Amino acid sequence: MGDENIVTNMYQMQKFSWIDYIVFVLMLAISAFVGVYWGFFKKQTTQNDYLLGGRNMKVIPVSMSLVASFVSGITLLGSPTEVYMYGTQYGYIIGGIFLMSIVMTQVYLPVFHELQITSNYEYLSMRFDNRVRLFGSILFTFTLIGWLPIVIYVPALAFNQVTGVDIHIITPIVCLVCIFYTSAGGLQAVVWTDVIQITAMVGAMALVAIKGTFDVGGVGVVWQRNMESGRIEAPNWDPRPTARHTIWNLVFGGLIYWLQANAVNQTMVQRYLALPTLRGAKWAVIYFCIGISILYCFCLYCGLLIYARFYDCDPLQTKLAKAKDQLLPLLVMDVLGGIPGLPGVFVAGIFSAALSSLSTSLNSMSAVVLEDFYKPFFKKRLSDRQTNWLLKSVVILLGGLSLGLVFIVEKMGTILQLTMTLEAMTMGPQLGVFTMGILMPWVDATAALVGGVVGLAIMAWWCLSAQMAIARGLITHPHKHLTTEGCQYNFTVADIVITPNESSELHKVMHVSYMWYTFAGALMTIFVGVLISKASKWCGKVYLPPDPKLLAPQMRRLYREPPHPRDEPFIRAYGNEENLPMNSTSIHMKPITERAEIS
Repeated sequence: MGDENIVTNMYQMQKFSWIDYIVFVLMLAISAFVGVYWGFFKKQTTQNDYLLGGRNMKVIPVSMSLVASFVSGITLLGSPTEVYMYGTQYGYIIGGIFLMSIVMTQVYLPVFHELQITSNYEYLSMRFDNRVRLFGSILFTFTLIGWLPIVIYVPALAFNQVTGVDIHIITPIVCLVCIFYTSAGGLQAVVWTDVIQITAMVGAMALVAIKGTFDVGGVGVVWQRNMESGRIEAPNWDPRPTARHTIWNLVFGGLIYWLQANAVNQTMVQRYLALPTLRGAKWAVIYFCIGISILYCFCLYCGLLIYARFYDCDPLQTKLAKAKDQLLPLLVMDVLGGIPGLPGVFVAGIFSAALSSLSTSLNSMSAVVLEDFYKPFFKKRLSDRQTNWLLKSVVILLGGLSLGLVFIVEKMGTILQLTMTLEAMTMGPQLGVFTMGILMPWVDATAALVGGVVGLAIMAWWCLSAQMAIARGLITHPHKHLTTEGCQYNFTVADIVITPNESSELHKVMHVSYMWYTFAGALMTIFVGVLISKASKWCGKVYLPPDPKLLAPQMRRLYREPPHPRDEPFIRAYGNEENLPMNSTSIHMKPITERAEIS
């Protein structure tokens, strides 16, 4: 009887009308039209047009695109769940976001923008060699292939919650539209569809927040119920690295996480490089931080709203919501379900987040394949037509692969954890390699590569072990109080299986907060890289310092290249190093591409 009651309740909440379907289809149609416009009416004949919008994009649209693509359906659905289960502590990561904007605009962005590169992994071959470039590109590729199916699958679950439509029907339709406009229109289509999609996202979250607040009795009721349950939290100053969320790991661990995600990630850097000036790119970073913070606040408030609405009848225990990520869609159907068209706006907003992330990733992957997998290893120069076909083929093939992997994700629940683990494993080492290149002129290619590989190996062991412990129930994090005392319908409570506490068997490092993973990966990579460089120097290996353009502006002022022994005849002839002519045949004056390690 209890289960029948739940099924009836769920059916009643699936109030997706024909007007909602029209709103949803309209969003897909607009995205497709943008692709047709940029692909067929505004011909993009060169690689520069397709991948970088001719390096002539405008700051505001690019900033909106950056926010849209970074915020996936995972963020929109996962952040409210975080607040509902654990409280608002996670919100303090916004401090890390703004610290990131300072570091990125002053250290990383000036280097990439000045070099006028297409793929930021080109930098690794300029600064180190093609081995390091390939290492970075492969890390990016595997992370992307693991992440994209999740980006598509999570909003499909939300669509299923509010409509009852099978995910096998909706995911192919949405993916094919995205593949079409990305392959046809290039970066211009990606950016302008992102502008439309971020508008849909913000509009959807604002609708839910305003109508939901009105329904529960106002902001005062939302605040009171969450305060009483301990969900609204002051900063946690606990210095222990094992605490799940503290001000330390959210601000400083968050800084390193966001640096990796925004400063050295191809999907983000590519659009900063599409802006004509460094000043414009810096403003785009600032606007991105403001935009992402506003959207995060919306998500966090929706989490408070979910608790205020279901404070006395937890839908997870009653199985009204089958999974944690379906809490927000449940609130939407409860709040907006009676108003035709509004559930359609919300679902369009969630899918907009997925489409923007997918389209950006597909476009970035096409740049990486051309610049990092083809050009360094194949001598044949491609014509503009051949380049265009290669780029579009990559978009279509990767989009098809992501769509296929969605069905594997559906069958293997633990792959969600494994994918997040894969991202954590690769993020830190990648940031460490770029940081050594930009801030440590004495680190050579071999040291950077060994550091990256060792960092990756250690993080793989750490992250996989921790995830296995979580899956076995050996690591648990207590959530906030939830109750079913006020439920007005019948339900069956699932039997709770008590798992024996074996956490004492685990090494203490397994209990370290996931917010430190990126920081730890980057730190270990840098430590090993510096150690190998010093050892090489002690063994007598001579390494020419890099071109100053490959270093952060601060390092160019602080670090002065020592004269190389082979340049001494030139220096003696001209009195001192400053007097060396710019067209000197000294090896020190050779272009970036001719510099190399000298054994």
